Amino acid sequence: MTVKSIAAAAGAAALLTLPLVAASGSAVSGTVTATGVRTPADIVVSLQAPGLTVTPPAKPVVMDQKNMQFVPHVVAVVKETTVQFLNSDSIAHNVFSPEGKYNLGTWPQGQSRDHKFDAAGAYTQLCRVHPEMEGYVVVLDTPYFAVTDKAGTFEIKDVPAGKYTLTTWSEKLKSVKQEVTVEAGKPLTVNLTVGR
Repeated sequence: MTVKSIAAAAGAAALLTLPLVAASGSAVSGTVTATGVRTPADIVVSLQAPGLTVTPPAKPVVMDQKNMQFVPHVVAVVKETTVQFLNSDSIAHNVFSPEGKYNLGTWPQGQSRDHKFDAAGAYTQLCRVHPEMEGYVVVLDTPYFAVTDKAGTFEIKDVPAGKYTLTTWSEKLKSVKQEVTVEAGKPLTVNLTVGR
């Protein structure tokens, strides 16, 4: 066998192993039923476990100010992520957070300000110009999370096999915790009820 054919065989073997690695993670999905609120949307569902490592995205995650609202209303990120606050309205907006103790100032349409979130927690986003505006950045110590849609459904993809604590966060509802076990190659469905 020539050096060239050995290299080609090694490359083919590497390609064959890639799908196996990607397929080793399982999807954790389900529905959150929320009592005492209008909609089950914007509930953060995460899988917590000791020793998980997080890698922030290379590009900032965007939270817009549009039609006098923070869009999306809830953004979930891992710690060390930079969030870019954009203003798409024709009037000036401000961003500040009482928990984060930062005030990014006020800026006009088309401009943005960045903030890096170094610590896990929930950070309220407010506008001093328009006090009715409110949004949330939820910073996590786990790469396995999702935010529920209007129907309360969520899906967390590519979760490695293991034991986790499934945890919810909501701006108005109590947190729920549930122990779950993820098995390799087997999707897991978890349905939860959260309330005040």
